[in-house]
Order: sequence, then C-alpha cells, then structure tokens
Amino acid sequence: MEKEKRIEKEKERLDDIFSTLDDDKQNVAIGLIEEVAFMRATLEDLRDAINRDGTKEEMPQGNYSIKRTNPDLQSYNTMIQRYTGSYKELFSLLPKEVASDVDDEFDSF
Repeated sequence: MEKEKRIEKEKERLDDIFSTLDDDKQNVAIGLIEEVAFMRATLEDLRDAINRDGTKEEMPQGNYSIKRTNPDLQSYNTMIQRYTGSYKELFSLLPKEVASDVDDEFDSF
C-alpha cells in the first residue's frame, strides 16, 4: 500500500481512539497522531528494507570493500525509540481504563 495511504489509515485509526478527548487534550493529540502515523509507516518501510537487504552491507573502498551496518537499520533503531516515546505520550492523554485496552494493540505491533 502506498505510504500516504498507510499514514492516513493509521491517522484514522488513532483519530477514532482519541475522538472522545476534551478540546485541550485533542489539540495536543492532533500533532502527536500525525507524527506517530508517519513514523509507523516509515518504520514499516525500513523494516521491509532491512528484511530485504540485511543488517550489513558491502561498501566499496577503491580496490577492496568493507562491511558496514545498513543505514536503514540505524534509522530504524533511532526512529523506533522516538516512535515508542511519542506513542506513550499520546496514550497518556487517554483515561487509564481506555489506555489499557489499547495497549494490547501497541504490543502486537
């Protein structure tokens, strides 16, 4: 699925979860939803690239080559930390009983 469509699908899913928030929390959630949806789609793309290309790659250096960590893996590792932090911050806006129901879905990702 095209990345923009996946982002929109995730935004719709999250918008549905956070639709009951009061206006102040809703304003905070909007920006986080945008970022979390983008990061989720990007992480999916990076994961696919890592699965396809592996965690190491050959890098030509004149007459020889060296192995180095795949830059996609480095990007994935950095982004997954930010995604997790943003996701937790977003879900902290929900009442505790609603957040625990949704946490199961996060764990399955």
